[in-house]
Amino acid sequence: MAQSADRIAVSTWSLHRLLGTTYPHDLDSADIGPGEDTYGEGSESLLGLPSVLANHGYHRLEIVSFHMRSLDAVYLAELRDQLKVSGVTLQTLLIDAGDITDPVNGARDTAWISGWVEVANELGAENARIIAGKQPPTPDAIDRSVTALRQLADRNAGSSVRLVTENWFPLLSSPQVVHEVLDRLEGRVGLLADLGNWTGEDKYEALASIFRRAELCHAKASFVSGQLDEADYGACIALAEDAGYTGPYTLIFDADHPSEWAGLSLERDFILSRLE
Repeated sequence: MAQSADRIAVSTWSLHRLLGTTYPHDLDSADIGPGEDTYGEGSESLLGLPSVLANHGYHRLEIVSFHMRSLDAVYLAELRDQLKVSGVTLQTLLIDAGDITDPVNGARDTAWISGWVEVANELGAENARIIAGKQPPTPDAIDRSVTALRQLADRNAGSSVRLVTENWFPLLSSPQVVHEVLDRLEGRVGLLADLGNWTGEDKYEALASIFRRAELCHAKASFVSGQLDEADYGACIALAEDAGYTGPYTLIFDADHPSEWAGLSLERDFILSRLE
């Protein structure tokens, strides 16, 4: 992918104030719950977002599953059409719930996630992100994760949707376990590397270790009093590029200041300045 604005994407998470409403997940069914004004009333719908996004110069989108108000075939077709008309690529459907490593409900959650992978297919998404597990990385939990991810890959066989997981939650809280899980999956599941999920003194070393196999990136910046932390963000982008990362950077913004569009613009312009 060329080093240009084509390498920039936006997650609906970064526009949660604009959208306002979220739709709770019920892991015991495929139903979508009534909308909740989690982040206020909002001023835009998900169906209207693609055109608004394009008007702001963004043409790649990631949708968080809890922003979907319906799984009805007509609604999914309408959303897919809006993306196409607006010239916006649905880069990833972020399946934001479920624990495939749960010793009691892991099978239930795996089946639930499989249904959402089908939604990704219906929407024409390039990728579907799955949480690898929320349990501590014991040998048994790692085994359960690998087994479930293999099952999901089997069910998705022949699809153009690429399954990816993320360095997120306790199971994938270290580069060692990220490598073990991905190695055991033998390329059947890819990696979305998130810049903001790991902290601590070894943050940069740990991120550099996994970025050599990353296919996607959540590029979250820290903001202090509305100002982007350029030192940290610059270090993160540099380690990704130095590791040979050539994929898109999905802008993640959730600070109180500045506004969402202003924060996204600061992140985008900073990244593009480092790719020149």
